[in-house]
Amino acid sequence: MNSPSDPADFGARAAAYVQRLERALDRCLPAQRTDPARLHRAMRYACEGGKRVRALLVYATGETLGLAPDALDSAACAVELIHAYSLVHDDLPAMDDDALRRGRPTVHVAFDEATAILVGDALQALAFGVLAEDAAGLSAERRVRMLAILAQAAGSLGMVGGQAVDLESEGRRIALERLESLHARKTGALLLACCRLAAAAAAADADTEAALCEYGRCLGLAFQVQDDVLDLTADSTALGKTAGKDLAQEKSTYPALLGVDGAREYAQALFARARAALQPLGARAAPLRWLADHVAARKF
Repeated sequence: MNSPSDPADFGARAAAYVQRLERALDRCLPAQRTDPARLHRAMRYACEGGKRVRALLVYATGETLGLAPDALDSAACAVELIHAYSLVHDDLPAMDDDALRRGRPTVHVAFDEATAILVGDALQALAFGVLAEDAAGLSAERRVRMLAILAQAAGSLGMVGGQAVDLESEGRRIALERLESLHARKTGALLLACCRLAAAAAAADADTEAALCEYGRCLGLAFQVQDDVLDLTADSTALGKTAGKDLAQEKSTYPALLGVDGAREYAQALFARARAALQPLGARAAPLRWLADHVAARKF
């Protein structure tokens, strides 16, 4: 991996960061043959693939704050484990009832529904266990702060609460303000947590953390608006999941409220706000600018 001292070259390091994450996940997940072997095979299956945007956001924020990658591995793993668990549960018949994820059968299809529930439970618990471990000499105080950040982002006031409102809103047309509140929790909370976890690891000052939080909030909402557009405009092969699910399940979406072109414009405005939030951080925030551009350009 190139030296983090060259922040403008984060794109050249992104693939190496993804490989670093894969190795770290392999270390923290129980071996496939460890009893109960079927559960552990399913846990690993659930964690394979994906864009790893959340982990990259942890590493990019860490670079911006001058942290070494080994201080961030546990946080990067933790957010990816929480994300994987949320997808497994979201795909269940009682939730979105989907058979395709990351280009292959969902966990409850590849294994069975009961195993999928247990996989989600186990991945969630593992995320907090990984984050609680001593990470590259981070103090216990900082690690406790990071645990609190992840718990808030993943719980009823964050991701799970957003999922609950999403289910309640099916078949109803909700106002834009309510839709933004929903997705600030369901999708945005975990993306924001990536910035906050790195800030806590670095003991960032209040002004720096505020800039990072504004960036994370705007990026998280832009990501979801973009997702809603792609659900309508991309096919299942490109997405790796079933296209058109939002429309089929009568979900309130940004294209439904703003039109496809209006939703695209709104996403681009949010990406611009995310970049603008980084101005107080100057050149050192180049990794985060690169990531905003990278996400904005995605087609699946």
